[in-house]
Amino acid sequence: MGWSTSQLADLAGTTVRAVRHYHEVGLLAEPERRANGYKSYGVPHLVRVLRIKRLTGLGLSLARIAELGDEDEHPGDALRRLDAELAASIERLQRARAEVAVILREETATDLPSDVAAAIAEAGLSPRERSLAVVLAQLVSPEAMAAYAGALGDYAKDPVVVEFEALPVDADVQTRQRLADGLRALPFVREVRTAFPEAAGLFAGAPRGEEYALRTAAKVVGELYNAAQIDVLVRMND
Repeated sequence: MGWSTSQLADLAGTTVRAVRHYHEVGLLAEPERRANGYKSYGVPHLVRVLRIKRLTGLGLSLARIAELGDEDEHPGDALRRLDAELAASIERLQRARAEVAVILREETATDLPSDVAAAIAEAGLSPRERSLAVVLAQLVSPEAMAAYAGALGDYAKDPVVVEFEALPVDADVQTRQRLADGLRALPFVREVRTAFPEAAGLFAGAPRGEEYALRTAAKVVGELYNAAQIDVLVRMND
């Protein structure tokens, strides 16, 4: 007498639901049925379920197991592909662990790359400026972001920056131009322009393309700053 579905699942160390799913996706052939209509599984079914369980435990997906068929007891090519995927996953996890260690050790923020988070924190940026920095870190190259963060220094503490941050939307033209001239003269702005002399500046070499980075940054600036502040930034760049 063969085994019932629950007995097969128990022998294989799996669940009835898993066995039924193997039937549904075509991984396990339907067994013969007894006179009472219940399924009767044999040794081949048990061996098949054990093999499926073993391969899924190693990391193969059910779809990939289905591609192997029933005959290949040593799927070398599939295992070599799996080994490469596991190696890549291990490398990714090791990098993540190293970054988590830095975050824990230096108590830096989690929304910025660890190599620039400390510099951003020390700059004492306003919430608005910090939000811009977080977005920039996703748009520009790591090298460009490191240069940007390294140049910040005492940027946020400068009286010109403090005044710019509080600039009302109805500020007059003379005030806007004065702030634009003051911002242009800041060490931070000079350092960034020296590091990125081309017109695109910070956005040259952006991972997702210069146009995408510029368009996204412009949208962020438009949301974070009022019309008067944006006018100041335009005048500063002119």
